[in-house]
Parts: sequence; C-alpha cells; structure tokens
Amino acid sequence: MSDNVTVLEYQGREIHLLGTAHVSRASVDEVVALIEKVQPDTVCVELDATRYEAMTDEDRWKKLNIFQVIRDGKVLFLLSSLVLTGYQRKLGEQFGVEPGAELMAAVSSAEKVGAELVLADRNIQATLKRSWAALSFFNKVNMVGAMMGGFFGSEEITEEKIEQLKDRDTISEVMGEFANAIPGLHTPLIDERDRYLMSHIQEAPGKTIVAVVGAGHVEGMQRYLGATVDREKLSKIPPTPRSTKLLKWVIPALMMSAFYYGYTKHSGEDFTQMIYAWVLPNSVMAALCTLVVRARFLTVLTAFVASPITSLNPTIGAGMVAGLMEAWLLKPTVEDCELINRDMTSFTGLRRNRFTRVLLVFVAATMGSAMGAWIGVSWVAWLL
Repeated sequence: MSDNVTVLEYQGREIHLLGTAHVSRASVDEVVALIEKVQPDTVCVELDATRYEAMTDEDRWKKLNIFQVIRDGKVLFLLSSLVLTGYQRKLGEQFGVEPGAELMAAVSSAEKVGAELVLADRNIQATLKRSWAALSFFNKVNMVGAMMGGFFGSEEITEEKIEQLKDRDTISEVMGEFANAIPGLHTPLIDERDRYLMSHIQEAPGKTIVAVVGAGHVEGMQRYLGATVDREKLSKIPPTPRSTKLLKWVIPALMMSAFYYGYTKHSGEDFTQMIYAWVLPNSVMAALCTLVVRARFLTVLTAFVASPITSLNPTIGAGMVAGLMEAWLLKPTVEDCELINRDMTSFTGLRRNRFTRVLLVFVAATMGSAMGAWIGVSWVAWLL
C-alpha cells in the first residue's frame, strides 16, 4: 500500500485516508489502485457540491451573466477563483494532468466498484468568505500579492517538487511556514476544514471507506478523529462587522465636512482648489488604472467622471460603473465564456477575453478610485 495512505479505525470501521496533490499524475494512479484494491462501501472526496458541479459541468461558463456578476458584487470572488484555477491549470498543462484529476478519478472509480460517493468538503463560498473575514488589512494585501506572484511568476515547478508535497515531513514544514506567514488564514482555510472533513468522513456509511483529500489535510484530520464537530456552525458566513460598515462612510463624512468648512471659512478660490484636490486624483487614478487593462475609451472616460462622485457614495463604486460600461461596450458572447478555460492561464489571456477583461476593468477602476480617494483626502487636508 502507498506511503500516502493512512488507515484509521473508528467504531469498527476502516477509513483509508489518501493524501494527494491536485496536479499529480501519480496521485491519479494511487486513487484508482487503492479503490480497486479495497473495494470500499463509500468513497469520500475533498469536494463540495459547487466545486463538483464546476468540475463536471463543461457548460458552466456559458451560464454566467456578466451584468449579474457585477450587480451582485461577485467580481472579486470570481476573478480570484479564475486566478487560482488558472495557476493550477498551468501546472496541469505542464505535467499533462487536469487540476483535480485525482478527485474525478475517485468519483469514476467509486461508480465502477459500486461505492457510495460522499462530497465531504465545506461549501467553497463559506471557506473563502470565512478566510477573507479572518484576515487583517495587511494580510489581505499580502495574500493578494502572493496570489498574483504565483500566477504571474516564472519560478519553475517540477513534477518532483509536486510529489514532494505529499511527503509528510515536507507537508508539516510547509503548513508551519504557511501558518507563520499568514496567521489568520490557517484556521479557516486549513484547520476548520480538517475538522469538517474528518467529521463528515467518520459519519459516512459503510464498513470500509476511502477518503481522497489533499495531502496538507491528512495530519490535521487525524487529530480530529472521533471529535464532535458542529459542521453547520463552521459553514456559517460571518456577518460584516459594524466597524467595517462604518468605515465605508469615513471618507465621505470627512470630505463633506471639509467641503463645508472650506465653503464657509475660505474664499471662493480656496474652495475651488479643494474641489480640484479631490476630483483630480480620483479621476486620474481611476482612468489610469483602467487604461492599464486596456479598457475602451468610453469606459476610461466613465471611470474618470464617476470616481470622484462614487467615492462619496459607499453604496456604489467606480468599479461597478466602469465595469457595467465595459460590459455594455464589449458585449461578451457565449464564445468568450467557452474560452475562459483557455484564457485564464495568463494575464494576456484574461485581458484578451472580453468576459474576463470586464472583470479586470472592474477591479482596476475600484483600485484606482480607492488610491485616488486617499490621495484626495490627504491633499484637501493639507489645503485646510
């Protein structure tokens, strides 16, 4: 039996816990071999219903409505998912294996031997939102930087390195470094899922169970064997803190107070300078950032005009206005959606694809407007 398999005894049942790498050809072979040998009653996989559907529904991109994505505020969620998937896909293309192929091999092997299939992981949106909520502002910046660095970086990842990530000593070292690098992320992304996965797997039906999970979860899951876990509680999406909601109104409140003070206490010329100090950095930064991602001229103009206005209104952002304009101008087609899998593997591809370019424009305008707002606040404060 493979060194990557851990056999656990629980209440008279046998759980074969197989740790895999999601872009490993060897892991695919190990999954198939283990299920054929053990002939389990149940096969558990590290998937939730959303990810399972995404992996099995080839037409999922065709169902996306770009206008609805923008209006629902799901742009960052979708774009971050595309970046992560694109990075895995690049590795998969390098090694000749689809990302998550070992999980799909487990699904097909379970059907072949007549085993019941259990999707054992927590809902992906709950995981991502709980992870994001657990991060401080600076850790959020670090994480975004790390994601983009991994996506656009040129460091070579060899198949040997991928296989080393299944080694238990290596995994323990990597997990320790990860916990130290971004402390707030380890609990919701790793520890909570260790508990959730182990709880779900130990309650799965049958006397013999095969569980296929990422190698990084195996050690942590063993610690929670037999533990009582409230999976419903772990699946709750934390509410937005009141302080965060109030923070959105800080800049508008400061600026309106500054404008009132400037209008009543200073001459008309000084007040005009304050208006320029607010409008110029807002407009210029939003326009420049949208130009970087090659937005249409009318979209750049829209970001230029909208940014100083939307920065004073927390209920709508420059990204939403610019994104909707770019979507209206580009009119992404079903063909663009079908090509997302191909184009998500590079920044050039994301910018070339009309659907994903709208997402990039949304993010660029949002970032530019935010930077311009802080510059504008500082400038106006200096004039006071």
